[in-house]
Amino acid sequence: MTRAIIAGVDGSAPSLQAVRWAAEEAVIRGAPLRLVHATSRWTYDVPLIPQPPSWTVDAEAAVGEMLRQAAQEARAGRPKLEVTTEILDGGAQDALVAAAEGAELIVVGSRGRGGFAELLLGSVSRHVAARSPCPVAVIRRSPAGDRGEIAVGIAEGRGQERLLDFSFREAALRRATLRAVHAWVHPATRAPGDMQPLVYDVEGIGQEEARLLAEAVAGWREKFPDVTVSEQVVHEHAAKALVEASREVDLVIVGAHGGILDLGGTVHAVLHHASAAVIVVRP
Repeated sequence: MTRAIIAGVDGSAPSLQAVRWAAEEAVIRGAPLRLVHATSRWTYDVPLIPQPPSWTVDAEAAVGEMLRQAAQEARAGRPKLEVTTEILDGGAQDALVAAAEGAELIVVGSRGRGGFAELLLGSVSRHVAARSPCPVAVIRRSPAGDRGEIAVGIAEGRGQERLLDFSFREAALRRATLRAVHAWVHPATRAPGDMQPLVYDVEGIGQEEARLLAEAVAGWREKFPDVTVSEQVVHEHAAKALVEASREVDLVIVGAHGGILDLGGTVHAVLHHASAAVIVVRP
């Protein structure tokens, strides 16, 4: 059975954009769509500071109506899409991470109802992207149209098998061109103790980086012969290169290489500034 696509719903405009994006992704994958809303259903008369919002019949009806409207939005124009809704108990951050266990993909809006409007990335989105056991899609705005291309950021070194596998499969499902983006700033050290040169040949290093990128995707080209791949090597910071690429593609896929609570500087910057949807894949 195909694993579900999960979308977090809180009634905000970004979450409804996430629902629409998740619905399209579910159709592409032939997967069911599960819409979830997390809340602490506090029913006890115990004085706490701060006092949690009480869970009443009216509150449950309001959440049920919000999920119903989100499901209606997801089904619009997609009559065969299987959509279910569920209320999760607990705080949104931990509840969504727990719900992601066993899912194909979890989709969240860039911001929810809480926080400040000027923040580009909400705390819930950031937490889910850093902790989720499955890939996380963060949606900021409605897509500008189907450009038929997605971008993936390829870093130096190993441990990117899951990122490349997900990216090639996504490109195959969308019948999209996959742009493999590799950015470099200084010559990479190849072994412990290596020293970076004070002066180096930019053109020569660029050719070496291009060779390494070609080697990284070569096996995946053979595995997915129907996927058209373009390779882009740029001499600039990876975050800047991916944000620039996001203006020209439908989707940017990045690998999180930090610790369990750390997305890494590049991923954090891309989530804040990308113009397209971003999917974060943990190793």
